[in-house]
Amino acid sequence: MSDSVHPAASMPAAPARSDRAWVIGSALVALLALAPIGGLVFFASRGSGELWPHLIANVLPVAARTTALLLLGVGVLVTILGIGTAWLVTAYRFPGRRLFEWALLLPLSVPSYVMAFAYLDVVHPVGPLQTGLRHLLGISDPRGLPFPEIRSLGGAILLLGLILYPYVYLPVRALFVMQSASMLEASRTLGAGRFRAFRTVALPLARPAVAVGVSLALMEALNDIGASEFLGVRTLTVAIYTTWVTRSSIEGAAQIALVMLAIVFALVLLERLGRRGMNYSGPRGSTPAMAQTLSGVSALVATVACALPILLGFAVPASYLVVSAARRIRLSGLPTDLWVWTGNSVFFAAIASILTLAIGLFLATAGRMSRRKSLHGMIRLSGIGYAIPGTVLAVGLLVPIAGLDNWIADAVKSVWGRSPGLILMSSGAALVLAYCLRFQAIAIGGIEAGFTRIAPSIDMAARSLGAGTARISGGIHMPLLSPALAAAGLLVFVDCMKELPATLLLRPFNFETLATHVYGEAARGTYEDGAVAALVIVLVGMLPVALLARAGTRERRRPAG
Repeated sequence: MSDSVHPAASMPAAPARSDRAWVIGSALVALLALAPIGGLVFFASRGSGELWPHLIANVLPVAARTTALLLLGVGVLVTILGIGTAWLVTAYRFPGRRLFEWALLLPLSVPSYVMAFAYLDVVHPVGPLQTGLRHLLGISDPRGLPFPEIRSLGGAILLLGLILYPYVYLPVRALFVMQSASMLEASRTLGAGRFRAFRTVALPLARPAVAVGVSLALMEALNDIGASEFLGVRTLTVAIYTTWVTRSSIEGAAQIALVMLAIVFALVLLERLGRRGMNYSGPRGSTPAMAQTLSGVSALVATVACALPILLGFAVPASYLVVSAARRIRLSGLPTDLWVWTGNSVFFAAIASILTLAIGLFLATAGRMSRRKSLHGMIRLSGIGYAIPGTVLAVGLLVPIAGLDNWIADAVKSVWGRSPGLILMSSGAALVLAYCLRFQAIAIGGIEAGFTRIAPSIDMAARSLGAGTARISGGIHMPLLSPALAAAGLLVFVDCMKELPATLLLRPFNFETLATHVYGEAARGTYEDGAVAALVIVLVGMLPVALLARAGTRERRRPAG
């Protein structure tokens, strides 16, 4: 009976004073999350009357059309790869299935700009792939072998699809595992074959997971700047960056960013519509459907179908980075400033992770302790930064950060007689703030998931014994939430390490991270010099993949019912 009651509804209300504190704190965080949008509107409104017609005539049509085609192509590819591999490893037994269950997550560890960085050299006319093929075919002319051009919209769709399909695979596989055997077997007793049962029963029930996964993948594709720029694809994100940095027009960049923000909100709306009226869970106490054993050609096809995304999305770029990094180290040693780039990345990612976790813990606790609907709305609003691409976030943050920077400088000057300059921008505080806003949703979601494993009756018992909110949070919640906090902190840390667009635009002067160094080397065409830093990023990116794989293995081994 208690399982069907919402936790907040079964808990006594918090004292009015603490409830006000939750509301005020959540409102401040929500306002901070909305500040970038206000900054965009401010900058866009300051644009000259001639600027907007120029953007409409020369920039937006091409960038918007390219972005739409990119999102369409990536959406189709991640849907096919994500659903197809999830169904294969769930519904069938074939050689390598246990390995593929977690290995299909490995492409998540490769950032898009590292993927493009690697493939540009791998498929180059004098790169290892074409050189090997010409050697096998007896062709001596480097241009004598027709080969698809990777620097194209099709190349960008392929590479982004290969690294983003796990966003669909992970939630869809989870739903396929939860779907009861009785539902699928009932359809088969009515004459439906296994494919028809998949098409008419399993797939419609998985629609919410597909909607969530595809929307996340499209938002990541929209956020991409490195891969698109390297491959010559002029998306809205690239247009924002070039308009700001190359043409020195922050107003024009803000106007393009507003158009891009409208696309983001449209994606969020589509995701909500895709989940409307649908439920993730199957019948309580149901057992997963039994996997069918494949043999012969069918088993070979299933193995190849699951192996190809791993090979192309992880094995090829990772092996290239290992070989190139080893060659670079053998010839010239480790890059002199590698430890500086790594230290910068780790330092700012660690600070941002701690702050993001602290804010996320406050918001998630507020949502548990208070029953105010307005507060829960503000908590959801606080995570809006995850839906805003890094370039858009960076442009929008300039107004509030610049205003605060100038206020601090004036205050210090009035007291000490000397201006300290732009402290927030030069110290990297602006970059940390961007990280916090960008990945706040990850912290909130991870901690809220941890709270669902703490029975509301524990809080009620503590209150009945006279424990206040602070004692409940510190003495009960924190120890029980430690696994969720660690997992959320790791995810935020790795995402901060990999983040490129916001880092490029908000980093202090002469400040390099691993991500910006790889970007710079790729822009110069010196791929081997950036291989070591790129390999470090991939190795760090494998940490959350290992965490997800371990969680999936633990869930699979948990007894049913």
